[in-house]
Amino acid sequence: MMLVLRRAQKAAKVSDVTVLLEGETGTGKQVLAQAIHKLDQKRSSFAFVTVHCSTVNEALAESELFGHQRGAFSGAVHDRKGLFQSAHRGTLFLDDVNDLPGNIQPKLLDVIQRATLRPVGSDREFSVDVRIIAACNQPLEPLVREGRFRADLYHRLNVVKLSLPPLRARNEDMASLIRSFAKRHDSLYGPVETIEPELLRLLGSHCFPGNVRELENAVQRMLFLKTEGNSLGAADWVAQSGSDAVSPDHDLLAEAAGSAWKAISQRGISYTETIQEIERRLLETAVSVSGCTRREMAQRLRTSERTLYYKMRAHRIQGAGA
Repeated sequence: MMLVLRRAQKAAKVSDVTVLLEGETGTGKQVLAQAIHKLDQKRSSFAFVTVHCSTVNEALAESELFGHQRGAFSGAVHDRKGLFQSAHRGTLFLDDVNDLPGNIQPKLLDVIQRATLRPVGSDREFSVDVRIIAACNQPLEPLVREGRFRADLYHRLNVVKLSLPPLRARNEDMASLIRSFAKRHDSLYGPVETIEPELLRLLGSHCFPGNVRELENAVQRMLFLKTEGNSLGAADWVAQSGSDAVSPDHDLLAEAAGSAWKAISQRGISYTETIQEIERRLLETAVSVSGCTRREMAQRLRTSERTLYYKMRAHRIQGAGA
């Protein structure tokens, strides 16, 4: 993450360079885009305008981005500036650019390359000076190969690429992130002075499909539900997750072994059959609950991806792609 931040800081100094941010949902792409804008001495005093490409109406996309003149279409009762003009001399942030409608992609490319636009219904062109920062929640290269994203637009956006790692790859940052989120809410819930090691070990085995955003919401729930003390521990995590509260020392494996012995006694199955059935059900549970890829699941199970693959194939378990 430090390498990403150093490159972002360098990109901020080169005010006109286009930046492409890649990362899963919740990894902080918009936060990083805003930081680049604030560090850009040329543009920081002007607007930072966000385009949510996944919610752009395909029929009105051109008007929304480039503006329109009165009478250009039914309902256009007055002239309207588009988002490009609103971001003039500032930064235009194209969030989830991978979801941009196909019909608008060539028009966007033309405006970016020529730094001019023509509002819908107008016969005049206007110059625009904007910095483009685009973000995608899935890599664009495969979409280009599949014909779902224009190659020329991808190459125009991909000048400086910054890939934000998922939270599950940043265990060493967990404590500082929790402290930061707790401090953000200390006026409501009071300060947090200690983060217990047991909590960090517990979070290290969680996939966090929602990444940093999911962690922040979990921290706020832990603070809201906490009734005493100024530390956060495993019991607080269990409480916010909605599960029945259990002691960190609760021996879940002993409980599972007892259940297995009860099944052997009542059903008369063999030890080998029992172990195989437990393994199958454990893998099925891991696939359905974790939401992880096979590689991530192998890391959580403390085994190799190859071993996990053969185990899943032997039990005919689908899911957990590579």
